[in-house]
Amino acid sequence: MIKSASGTGKVGNATCGDIMKVYLKIDENEVITQAKVKTFGCAAAIVSSDVAMDLVKGKTVEEALKVTNKDVLDVIGQVPANKIHCSILAQEAIAEAIKDYRKQQAKAQKTKAAKQ
Repeated sequence: MIKSASGTGKVGNATCGDIMKVYLKIDENEVITQAKVKTFGCAAAIVSSDVAMDLVKGKTVEEALKVTNKDVLDVIGQVPANKIHCSILAQEAIAEAIKDYRKQQAKAQKTKAAKQ
């Protein structure tokens, strides 16, 4: 967990019970400086989410949105077909955290504009 995260995203798969919560710290240049995740689920879910965090650290928000489940699988290697969804969850969690970040940024801009 990151205190004062710039964006958080939570996704889950009710069928298998995997849940991921991503925390991103994003600087003023929109570069992800920290990426942490809490994952509840199988080993494939834990590895997928951990690899995904490594892949987005140091990237801009736009670059991070381009990280796909295939990128995660390229690092992990071959997984059983029924575990591919774990890498998809990791991709979705990143997207949700960035969506939250953008929502917070828009809210801050509105507040700033209202004060001027």
